[in-house]
Amino acid sequence: MTSPSIEDYLKAIFKVQQDSGHVSTQDLSLKLGVSPSAISKMLHRLAELKLASHTPYHGVVLTSNGTAMALEIIRHHRLLERYLVQALGYEWDTVHDEAERLEHHISEEFEDRIDVLLGYPTTCPHGDPIPKRDGTMPSTSHTTLAQQSSGSLTITRVDDGDSALLRHFKELGLLPGTSIHLEEIEPFGGAYVVRVGDRQVRVAPGAASQIYVLTEVI
Repeated sequence: MTSPSIEDYLKAIFKVQQDSGHVSTQDLSLKLGVSPSAISKMLHRLAELKLASHTPYHGVVLTSNGTAMALEIIRHHRLLERYLVQALGYEWDTVHDEAERLEHHISEEFEDRIDVLLGYPTTCPHGDPIPKRDGTMPSTSHTTLAQQSSGSLTITRVDDGDSALLRHFKELGLLPGTSIHLEEIEPFGGAYVVRVGDRQVRVAPGAASQIYVLTEVI
């Protein structure tokens, strides 16, 4: 029997691995906001449950069972976010914390009913892919606006960890699925100047690193 805490760790390990390919105890400490000693204690528990293993200097790796559980809780979370926005009218900058509270407690039947009701969505409101019922995860872009120099791009997803930043993105029209054109990068670490429709907006470098894009094929 797992706990919400164990599920949170599995989800965090999976997400860090997806973003960087390597998961250290320091990565998890920053991601979860807990001490390295607490991380080590939980990793020992995950190893006992055969959900993850940790080898010094080689990082943390989920087992097949750990990966399956992480994908299931991520599926709950992202379906709930979509449900809260699409069916209940929540703003996209408020649903992350609400879904965090609910994701550990819904049944598989409830999950399936949400999926059917929403028409089998493939992404959450922030553009992150929703794992499929069979435990597979659709691919997604890991390239950020901050890594681009120019050109026509499509926003695929944005980081959902900062509510104020999500509100800012919405005000600028920088939403998943939006086509944008990177016109210039201001010198000396300046803003990314982006055209969104008939508007020109400036995106700070830190914010640009939270926007994931694909290059549009012309």
